[in-house]
Amino acid sequence: MRATYMYGPGDVRVENVPDPRIVEPTDAIVRVTLACVCGSDLHPYHSMDKTEHGVPMGHEFLGVVEETGSDVTGLKPGDAVISPFSWADNTCPICRDGFHTACPNGGWYAAGDVGGAQAEAIRVPQAVGTLVKIPADVDAALLPSLLTLSDVYLTGYHAAYMGQVAPGKTVTVIGDGAVGLSAVLAAKRMGAEKIILMGRHTSRTDLGREWGATDIVAERGEEGIARIQDLTGGEGSHVVLEAVGLMPAYEQAYGVLRPGGIISRVGVPQYEEAPIGFGSLFGKNARLAGGPAPVRAYIEQTIPDVLEGRIDPGKVFDAEVALDDVADAYKAMDDRSRLKVLVRP
Repeated sequence: MRATYMYGPGDVRVENVPDPRIVEPTDAIVRVTLACVCGSDLHPYHSMDKTEHGVPMGHEFLGVVEETGSDVTGLKPGDAVISPFSWADNTCPICRDGFHTACPNGGWYAAGDVGGAQAEAIRVPQAVGTLVKIPADVDAALLPSLLTLSDVYLTGYHAAYMGQVAPGKTVTVIGDGAVGLSAVLAAKRMGAEKIILMGRHTSRTDLGREWGATDIVAERGEEGIARIQDLTGGEGSHVVLEAVGLMPAYEQAYGVLRPGGIISRVGVPQYEEAPIGFGSLFGKNARLAGGPAPVRAYIEQTIPDVLEGRIDPGKVFDAEVALDDVADAYKAMDDRSRLKVLVRP
């Protein structure tokens, strides 16, 4: 089969590799019907060490079950499924608490001996706990929105959920990428009164306005902080949803936060050390939340919102490529000429 591998910064290749096979009795093999490139894929695209053998890429996909292990129940060949971007058993105490990305029996696609989703097929460990069935006859126009439930929309939702967004709240979203825009949509769904989107790309902030942003702030640093103070009567934002993962975004977050507020981070942090002292969090009685989104906890409740037309998060996709052209998708997202790119194997 064909699959995407990254060999170093900017070096993305589609290669012929062996088909995935059942390794554990809890596995399933899924033929990928729709995948995409994630903003987090751009971090290694910029900075990974060169490697001789390459690293498989991709973690968001819809597909059709082709084969199941002997312990797999409730799934059969031909079932259409969504997969979260990580796999989990969905039965352990951690999963029952709703934090599937920390499942002790789970793991990550494109890591270890589990392949990536930017491929023709993939092995899914813990298939019963991981995969969620969708109707086989779903309108093809809805598939991109269903794909966002594997990661991007529900990562934005997780940011809002962990930030305790609620009616009457002022919310600032940092980042106008696909996750930031998804966080805007989720905050609107949760009833936020004012949603300030920090972004400077008009084509993206226009979608943010469509999805509920009441104000757009293009300034950054001290100018951005001052602008948000103006918009909030000098009080700051009850909730800040940080969807970038870089230190300037974190600094912006605690700079615009209202005392007693919550910073919820879902941008994969590209740092380990960050200010938490009096001048950043402590002095404001601020709380820090967020993390890798346990989207498996939210998929089933969100599928009806997509199928019944209450949300259309698939609008984050503004381009599509065939699998053989996936390197073009990385380049387009890296140079910001595209927001998020669908991949059809």
